[in-house]
Amino acid sequence: MVETKRHFQRPRRFILALLIFIVGCSGDPSGAPSFFSLGTAGTGGIYYPLGGVIASLLTQADENQIFNAEVTGGAVENINRIRAGQMELAFATANTVYDAYFGSPEFNGTVPDLRVVAPLYPNPTHILVAEGSEAQSIEDFRGLRVSVGAPGSGTEQISKRILEVHGLTYQDVDVRYLSFNESASALRDRAIDAAIISVGYPAAAILEATATGGARLLPITPSRITQLIDLYPYFGRGEIPGGIYPGLDEPISTAIVLNWIVASETLPNNIVINVLNLIANDRQALENVSIMAREIDLAFLEDAPIPVHPGVEQWWSGIR
Repeated sequence: MVETKRHFQRPRRFILALLIFIVGCSGDPSGAPSFFSLGTAGTGGIYYPLGGVIASLLTQADENQIFNAEVTGGAVENINRIRAGQMELAFATANTVYDAYFGSPEFNGTVPDLRVVAPLYPNPTHILVAEGSEAQSIEDFRGLRVSVGAPGSGTEQISKRILEVHGLTYQDVDVRYLSFNESASALRDRAIDAAIISVGYPAAAILEATATGGARLLPITPSRITQLIDLYPYFGRGEIPGGIYPGLDEPISTAIVLNWIVASETLPNNIVINVLNLIANDRQALENVSIMAREIDLAFLEDAPIPVHPGVEQWWSGIR
């Protein structure tokens, strides 16, 4: 009887081992969802709340995919993390996207498989000076304590270009690398004299700086914007409307840079299509986060600063 029992157990063990092998090869039979990260920036701008809504809508679009919006240092960090395989989707400014694809020191070369997924809104450049400052233009920033944005942010890269066309470099100012919220607090406390912040309006950090800190917004003149565009074609002309922030009664001119959603070329097409569908069909949810979402235009894809993702081409072919 003992011998018979042993012969009976062997087939059962073999079958069990075979089932474990099959399950291991075929993935989780319970259909457990996959997790994806969407890189945004700090909490003082529009990237993070907008990213939260987009992540939620993408999760709703496919129950097998869960998206999470991550707080990050900004555009440069986002793209580097995509390159490292630590992040699937990210927000980035056009200047950072361009520099990453074509090559710059911030990326130690190029990021050749970076692709545009969708356009977002344009970022107006906010130039702020502390209450009581006598500065009337960026040329007056020489020798002042100036926040140029967090390290690894699109704002920091834009700040270099803005200072450049005004005849200044980092050697001419006392550079401070602060996030949007940190810049607002530092302006309020007079710990800095000025800040350059590239962000959609109205931004919480700008509201704090102007409403409670008494900071003042300065324009970028049309002639300086022309210089910017001549040197760096990803810049454009724009304005910050009057009434958006305390103390700003009339619109002021400024330089703008478009924001983009980017990913690696290997991101599955269905995720890209879901992103484009939600931008096309769920615009109100995005506008509830910021009025800047009204400025999103999918036609911008035709003038993307780098190649678009293959999923964009598939989406275009499906709606034409």
